[in-house]
Amino acid sequence: MRVKDKVIIVTGGNGLIGREIVAHLRKNEATAIVAEINVETDLNKGIINCDITDEKSVLEAMDKIIQKFGRIDGLVNNAYPRTDDWGARFEDIKFDSWQKNVDMQMNSVFLLSQNVLKQMVKQKSGSIVNIASIYGVVGNDFTVYDGTEMTSAAAYSAIKGGVINFTKYLASYFGKEGIRVNCVSPGGIFDNQNPVFIKNYEHKVPLKRMGKPSEIAPAVTFLLSDEASYISGHNLMVDGGWTAI
Repeated sequence: MRVKDKVIIVTGGNGLIGREIVAHLRKNEATAIVAEINVETDLNKGIINCDITDEKSVLEAMDKIIQKFGRIDGLVNNAYPRTDDWGARFEDIKFDSWQKNVDMQMNSVFLLSQNVLKQMVKQKSGSIVNIASIYGVVGNDFTVYDGTEMTSAAAYSAIKGGVINFTKYLASYFGKEGIRVNCVSPGGIFDNQNPVFIKNYEHKVPLKRMGKPSEIAPAVTFLLSDEASYISGHNLMVDGGWTAI
């Protein structure tokens, strides 16, 4: 996939899915930049300290990247910051918690995108991929949590649904500038969850297994690549067939 020498920022690049995205981009000879909050900036190694929830931090990080490379060809909005009570039952969610999660997750997508797009407009080129979810598309199947203490965070569905439609807005707005904006929506990804949950989930999903982070990364690379040059405003489901039933 043609991403060679493209300068691509991956927020949350040290996370479960982020690591695989960065590795796959680098395997395909892209200049992948890990944007994380608890790292020391070293752009020679492709690392930038960036708090995606803080406007000043974002602006400083973008300036450093542009000064170093002279361009930004891609952005992957992958970071997933959340409060300590993430995953509380709906009845127990405090309004303050809801507000903080929407601010950290959805509003950071706006903040990163707006500032990266300023550079992309100057270049008349660029590609953004937002990481969404099956639960931004369909309702939750709460039976997969039967027999566990787990549940799905209410804010997650609202945020991911918002990100998907925001993606379509950006694709429509910036298409005339030669800029593409797309989503990837993963299904359930294995992360050593409760074995009962895993069994329930795998019973329902058509491919009968949870996904792996390494199966999300190629979809992201593809949408960033020149092979996807006429794809914009799309939400690519990588879900083992979950949303097909």
